[in-house]
Amino acid sequence: MSWLSDVLGVTTPAVAVPADFEPPKNATQMVPLTEIVRGSPAWADMFGPGIGAGLPGLTEHTAATVTAIYACWSLISGAIQTLPVHMMSVDIPTGERSRIFDDPLLWVLNEEMSVRWPAPIGWEFLTKSILAEGDAFAIIRRDRMFKPIALEPVHPIRVVNGIVPETGRMVYRIAPEYLANGQVIGQTRDFDQDDIIHIPGFGFDGLRGMTPLRYSLRNAGAVAIAAQEFAGRFFVNGARPDYALTTDTNLSDKRLKEISNAIDERHRNVQNAHRPMLLDGGLKFAQLQVSNQDMQLLGQRQFQIEEIARAYGVPPFMIGHNEKTTSWGSGVEAMSIGFVRYTLRPYLNKIERELDRKLFRTRSRVTVFDTSDLEQADTKTLYESLRSAVGRAGEPRIMTPDEARARIRLPKKGGAADELGVNVGVAPAAKDSSQPEPKDAAL
Repeated sequence: MSWLSDVLGVTTPAVAVPADFEPPKNATQMVPLTEIVRGSPAWADMFGPGIGAGLPGLTEHTAATVTAIYACWSLISGAIQTLPVHMMSVDIPTGERSRIFDDPLLWVLNEEMSVRWPAPIGWEFLTKSILAEGDAFAIIRRDRMFKPIALEPVHPIRVVNGIVPETGRMVYRIAPEYLANGQVIGQTRDFDQDDIIHIPGFGFDGLRGMTPLRYSLRNAGAVAIAAQEFAGRFFVNGARPDYALTTDTNLSDKRLKEISNAIDERHRNVQNAHRPMLLDGGLKFAQLQVSNQDMQLLGQRQFQIEEIARAYGVPPFMIGHNEKTTSWGSGVEAMSIGFVRYTLRPYLNKIERELDRKLFRTRSRVTVFDTSDLEQADTKTLYESLRSAVGRAGEPRIMTPDEARARIRLPKKGGAADELGVNVGVAPAAKDSSQPEPKDAAL
């Protein structure tokens, strides 16, 4: 389809794997090559902002070597993959929602997205794709009745998308999958927007989202990598000596070698670590001090942690940076609610709405990520709130005992005392025997 190639701006031929194909013995990884055109990820990597400052390039793989970036990815994607996904039926006139328990898509969303993708791993991969590349993609597999039956996550680097001018609809071209052992899976395929789950990150421009690696982390992440490399060179093999031996006279190469060998012989192992050094021939001992520039290395690396955490909206203390306290409160509940509300909720809302419009195409059915476990209070506070909710603390009942038991994953007991609005802590008023019994008007 020549018009599709014009829309996407690239020409990617289909790749068929020959039956006798064998990867090269020295092959480590094969990746598809794309044209370097203005606006493409390859163009941004080579000519984007910050290039030319002498800093190392920041890619998904190099960024993962920075512990702060890796921790942010792990924290956000790890939290989302633990959340159960509920399907809700919506009553259009009233807006009331009720849970659906028997839809086959619940298996896809919570247990197995597709043959190779368990659902938790799929959500973790899709979230990490947003954090690293700015977009997440998944192919919607359908049965013969066009009902969705599976989701297949796709790495963003394999996806090229464009807009058809006549219809304004998005089209996607997905390249084959190239494994690390050189194996090629599948062939290039084109998809309409209704068959692709596309979850963009912040800054969506109608085609793709903005990846933090090329914008907010362009300098912070690159500086963090440079600091790591500098620290590695600084400490490897004891590159900076702790002391020096000085003399006012010139020593021959032979004499220098003799002194070096004598030091190694007397102070090489742990048993000789604290032996006094005997100097002769005018040698003097001089202790070396770490320069102020080298002492600032640790402070610089600590600052980069805060910069990276700020870019991802993660409180530094949640990735192990405990120098500063949080303003979200001191309780676990307050911190968890703040993390869900300000960090996770924007991602969850995008995922939910994309699933709704691509899988259901109706207002009567929606998906909801259940964040109650992350927002749950400590055991004492939880039990006190449930006790109040069932009317045991002098308050009218707003929750039945079975509903309260369900919140802490206990089986239902059933039976009486499930009426709402009553106060079970107050005895019913006694009847006044002096008043005549009301008669039925029908009698």
